[in-house]
Amino acid sequence: QSQLVESGGGLVQAGGSLTLSCTASISIFSISGMGWYRQTPGKQRELVATLNIGGSTYYHDSVKGRFTISRDNAKNTVYLQMNSLKPEDTAVYYCNKHPIPWTGWGKGTLVTVSS
Repeated sequence: QSQLVESGGGLVQAGGSLTLSCTASISIFSISGMGWYRQTPGKQRELVATLNIGGSTYYHDSVKGRFTISRDNAKNTVYLQMNSLKPEDTAVYYCNKHPIPWTGWGKGTLVTVSS
C-alpha cells in the first residue's frame, strides 16, 4: 500500500496543455504497472492510461495521440502530459497501480477544460 499525491490540475482553455504528477510514498521501481484514472460526477472511474515496467503503454481511445504517460522511478513519480485538451477531459484525475489498484486512493487533482 502506498499513499498517492496527485498534483498539476487546474483550469485551462480547450486546446491547452497540463502535466499531472503523482508521487507515491513508497518506491515504484518494482511496481509492474501504474496508471492514470479519471472520474466525473455520477460516473464510474475510468482508466485513462497505463505504463508497465517494460515500457508498454495503453491509452483510452478518447485520449490517444493527446496524452502521454511516463514515470520516474527515482522520484517515485508518474506523470501524465495532456495536450490538446477538450472540455470532455474535465474530471478529477487519480493515479494508482494497474491492473490491481491499491485500495487507498489519493485525493486526485481536478482538471477543468473550458470551451
